[in-house]
Amino acid sequence: MTRKVKLLDIAEALDISTGTVHRALHNHMGVSAVTKSRVHQMAKSLGYRPNLAARYLSSKRSLRVSVNTLQGATSFWDEVRQGISEEARALSIENVEIEYRTYPSLGEGEEEAFDAALQAEVDGIITFPSHPQGLQSWMRRATSSGIPVVCVATDAPHSGRLAVVSIDTLASGSLAGDLMGSLLGGMGKVAVTMSAGAITEHAEKCNAFESTLRKLYPTIELAETIEDHDVEVEAYEKCRRLFNTHPDLAGVYVTTEASIPVLNAARDAHMLDRMTVITTDLFPALVPEIRSRAVVATIYQRPRTQGRMAFRVLHEFLMEGECSSFQVTLAPHLVMRGNLDFFLQRQLQESSMEKGARPRSASPDLTAQYFG
Repeated sequence: MTRKVKLLDIAEALDISTGTVHRALHNHMGVSAVTKSRVHQMAKSLGYRPNLAARYLSSKRSLRVSVNTLQGATSFWDEVRQGISEEARALSIENVEIEYRTYPSLGEGEEEAFDAALQAEVDGIITFPSHPQGLQSWMRRATSSGIPVVCVATDAPHSGRLAVVSIDTLASGSLAGDLMGSLLGGMGKVAVTMSAGAITEHAEKCNAFESTLRKLYPTIELAETIEDHDVEVEAYEKCRRLFNTHPDLAGVYVTTEASIPVLNAARDAHMLDRMTVITTDLFPALVPEIRSRAVVATIYQRPRTQGRMAFRVLHEFLMEGECSSFQVTLAPHLVMRGNLDFFLQRQLQESSMEKGARPRSASPDLTAQYFG
C-alpha cells in the first residue's frame, strides 16, 4: 500500500508553507497564479487527493481552535500559548481563530473552559488536563461531536483524545534521579515536590526519579513527596514543614515549574546552602538561582516547542483527516551553570530568527526575557 500524499509533501517538494499549499488548492486570495499552477501540478504529480475534512473546512470562513490551559504562576504557559500562535503564523493560514481559555489553578474552571469551547462549536481543542479523570466525559463528548482534542504537557488516558504532546517524563525523572544520586555520592535523604499525583506527567516524573535512585543509589533515603497543587503559599508552607521535620535533608527534586517557593522555604530554613536542588523548566526568576548554584540543574521542558507541535498535530488532522503521530514525546534539555549562557544565547538567536526569516527546521524555546 502506498502512503497517502499530504499537504506537507507538496509543501516540502516546492519549499513553501503548507498554508500556501492549502490556499492555492482552494483558490484563496493572496497566492500568485504561478504559485497556484505549481501547486496544482505538484499535487497531480504526487497523486494528492483532498479529503472530506479539508473540503468541509475550506467551505467555512475560518478555522477555530480553543486553547484551554492554566494561567500559570511562571512563564511556562505563556510560552506554550506563544508556541501555538507562532506555529499558526508559520503555517501561513489566514483564516485561523485561536480562542484562549485560561483557568486560574488546577481543576478550577477547567471543565467550564471545556464546556465553553464545546458551546462555541470550535473545530478543535488543545488542552492541559490537570484532572484527567474529571475531563474524560467532556473529552469523549467532544470526540463524539467530531471535535478532535490534543493534550499538551500531560496525557489524559482513556479519554478518546486524538494525540498528546509532552516532554519525555521518564527521561526527565530518571535524569534527575541519576544526577541527584551522583552529586550526593549515593548518600543522604532526598524529597520530591509535585503539583498533584493525579497529573500523569508529575506522577511519571516522580516514579522515574524514585525508581532510578532505588536501582542505582539504594543507600539514599526517600522522604515523603510534597503535593503543592501549584499554589505558591501552599508550596512554601509545606516545604517549611518538610525541612523542619527533616533537618538532615540533602536534596530536593522539584518536578514542576513552581520552584521559587521551594527555594525560598529552604533559604528561610537556612538549609539551601547545604542542599542539592534540581528544578524543572527555566524562567527569569530561576536564572540567578542557577548562576549562584542554589540550583545545580534544571530540566527544561521546552514549552514553546510543545505548543508548536500541539497546534501542528491538530492542524494536520483538521486539514488531512489523519494524525501522523498520536504521541509526540520531546527530549528534555538539561541546563546547568556551565551551559546556561550558551543555552540562553542560542535560544535568543533562534527567537530572533523567528521574527524574521526563520528556517522551518529551527525550533525556538526561549525569548530575550531570560537575558540580563
